[in-house]
Amino acid sequence: MKSLLAFVVALLSGILFGAGFFLSGMADPAKVIGFLDLTGLFDGRWDPSLMLVMAGALAVYLPGFHFLVKPRLAAQAAPLAAQSYHLPRRTRIDRRLLSGSALFGLGWGIAGICPGPALANLGSGSLSVLLFVAAMLVGIKTGCALKPREATPESVQAN
Repeated sequence: MKSLLAFVVALLSGILFGAGFFLSGMADPAKVIGFLDLTGLFDGRWDPSLMLVMAGALAVYLPGFHFLVKPRLAAQAAPLAAQSYHLPRRTRIDRRLLSGSALFGLGWGIAGICPGPALANLGSGSLSVLLFVAAMLVGIKTGCALKPREATPESVQAN
């Protein structure tokens, strides 16, 4: 029953996210570049709307996390629609995190599109979006190949 609930929650979340994404204009690379182009601050071309979309997302997320998720984590209770929470094991800011973030930001700044909108824009049939997604997949595969293996709970128990 939990797997069906997880499927429905994922489906509804994806629909909600996608609809909000397109309604807010965030699927448009020009809108994203308008936000990232800080030189526009000086001549009135800067577009702060991405910041408003992020603020809206945080306004919904933070109370939900604080009042629903955090108490369940403290009580070591499972999520309502999954077997366990998928939280990062690594919490340290290190060279790998900083270099990966810099590469992600560089790609986002050059193209004006990040992975979510790229996948959403695949339906447009744009060759540049298709090439971006293909290059993104190559980058993901390369990053995974270069990433050092981390111990998983299964591998720790096996040793």
